[in-house]
Amino acid sequence: MVGLVTAAATTLAASLAAPAVNAFYLPGAAPHDYKKGDKVELYVNALTPMLAGHENAKLKSLINYDYYNPQLHFCTPEEGIKKQPESLGSILFGDRIFNSPYDIRMLEDNGTCRTLCHAPVPEEDIKFVNDRIREDYALNWLIDGLPAAEMKVDLKTGDMFFDNGFNLGNDDPPHEEQPLINNHYDIVLRYHKPRPDDYRIVGVLVWPSSHGGSQDGAIDCEGSEPLTLKEGAGEYKIRYTYRVMWNESDTPWATRWDNYLHIFDPRIHWFSLVNSLVIATFLCIMVSMILLRSISRDISRYNAIDLSEDVQEDWGWKLVHGEVFRTPRRPMVLSVLVGNGAQLCAMVAVTLVFALLGFLSPSNRGSLATVMMVCWTLFGSISGYVSGRVYLSLGGTERRKNALVTATVLPTLVFSVVFVLNILLIAAGSSGAVPFGTMVLIMLLWFGISAPLSWIGAYLGAKHGAVVHPVRVNPIPRQIPPAPKYLRPWAATLLAGILPFGAAFVELYFILSSLFASRAYYAFGFLALTSGVVALTTATVTILFTYFNLCAEEYRWHWRAFFTGGGSAFWLLGYGIFYWASRLSLDSFSGVALYLGYLFLLVVFDFLITGTIGFLATYWAMRKLYASIRID
Repeated sequence: MVGLVTAAATTLAASLAAPAVNAFYLPGAAPHDYKKGDKVELYVNALTPMLAGHENAKLKSLINYDYYNPQLHFCTPEEGIKKQPESLGSILFGDRIFNSPYDIRMLEDNGTCRTLCHAPVPEEDIKFVNDRIREDYALNWLIDGLPAAEMKVDLKTGDMFFDNGFNLGNDDPPHEEQPLINNHYDIVLRYHKPRPDDYRIVGVLVWPSSHGGSQDGAIDCEGSEPLTLKEGAGEYKIRYTYRVMWNESDTPWATRWDNYLHIFDPRIHWFSLVNSLVIATFLCIMVSMILLRSISRDISRYNAIDLSEDVQEDWGWKLVHGEVFRTPRRPMVLSVLVGNGAQLCAMVAVTLVFALLGFLSPSNRGSLATVMMVCWTLFGSISGYVSGRVYLSLGGTERRKNALVTATVLPTLVFSVVFVLNILLIAAGSSGAVPFGTMVLIMLLWFGISAPLSWIGAYLGAKHGAVVHPVRVNPIPRQIPPAPKYLRPWAATLLAGILPFGAAFVELYFILSSLFASRAYYAFGFLALTSGVVALTTATVTILFTYFNLCAEEYRWHWRAFFTGGGSAFWLLGYGIFYWASRLSLDSFSGVALYLGYLFLLVVFDFLITGTIGFLATYWAMRKLYASIRID
């Protein structure tokens, strides 16, 4: 883990004057031009747990809290608390944005220390506040769409970057027993001047500190004594103060996010990507040599046989040519899994394309989740079409039941898990709980739009009919000899899953940190290339193991191909448990349940996506293989 340290004040001054790195950025909204004296709104977002700065830091909670939680007693605006509109994805990711009492004017009150309010904290709420400080909670502010950040240094690269959010307090040694609460904020606003008398905000930095002493006397923003809230000492009255400082910057508005989008040790990403490409290339070459040489030789031998002879001898995978397209067990379940996996594949592919084109920029809060939800809803037709055609091709006859199950089973499973997790969030008093109206909207999207589209896709799939198989199925099933141990279902699943997982496990660390440690993920170029390598590796490994099974006269390849392709999901589950043990320190039942619930959904989605890739690739390979030989 990359160690982080807060930059010193001198470093801050130097960095404010440093030019920004040149980069191209597709903005998510039009820039806001301010005049001198214009009001600059400061919005507050939910409090989120964060990883502390030291190298062995662990995440201590997964619960978000509203900024205006009654037990935190922050200053409230005189005109009342007003909730800001948010997108669907922003709500699902736990954003809860409100107005604030901070009075900030463009280029005014530069360096003036001001009192925000005096907030009484009752004795019964002091433990709640101290516990949040010990759990390394961070405050999240927004100014002109930019998150307030602390300036930090990447110790491995020496790069300066903006780390979103800033600490509620401090429990570092020697304050473990009695943490400090930050009640003063130095707000550094960087601005760019594109035209005379027009100003644009291009950076927001906050330096929190704790000042004790008299909370009712004269303002002392430089107080040397920190403020601690001692449990059992009665009610405290906290004075919150702030100071606004303006610094001109050469950074244009279009590249203002460059300082925020810091990639921790990019060499790790490149090493992971090169490693994945080497694995995929080596595997594809190896599989191609095995299959092309062996199958080409076998096809030549089979096609050289004189069909007029009474006695013919089959060997290898041709022995089971009359069995490979036999209807597998539970064809409806398999087709439903493949259909939903195809829908997820399409959603991931389109979302990555949007992300690569820059449309899912961090300035559009929640845009990633919103696009994923919309794509999932609109691609219900893909799910119905693929499931319907696969079901007919496997010999299924209950088309209407198949269409109904395809349209409802996965949304019902996901909604049930999310509903249970939402109850836990509500019980914990978390702001991350999805509001009732949003839950109803999600149900309408899934069951009001996605399900009808799935039925339309199933109708089109039935209209196209079953896939034509190149060989007939024998009326009597062939006996299957004992298979080698490494080709048994669970052994083959775990062995085949190692390579796709190995191609992606480094990127998985950053994805899990983004999901659970409130860190923005934006390395979509690495993610897209890694996803392509994983898909190619999954398809190739599944075809290879299916060929080995056919040579061993094991013709029940349908379910085996799906599980072999989805083998990486079981390694993902193991990695998720390892991440829990190494990076998380969850003491509450709700935190553990939330992590396991979200991990379960990730594993299910990965299993469906990679299983579908493996199955469809193998199905295509089987049709090509058996269409290339003469069958008497």
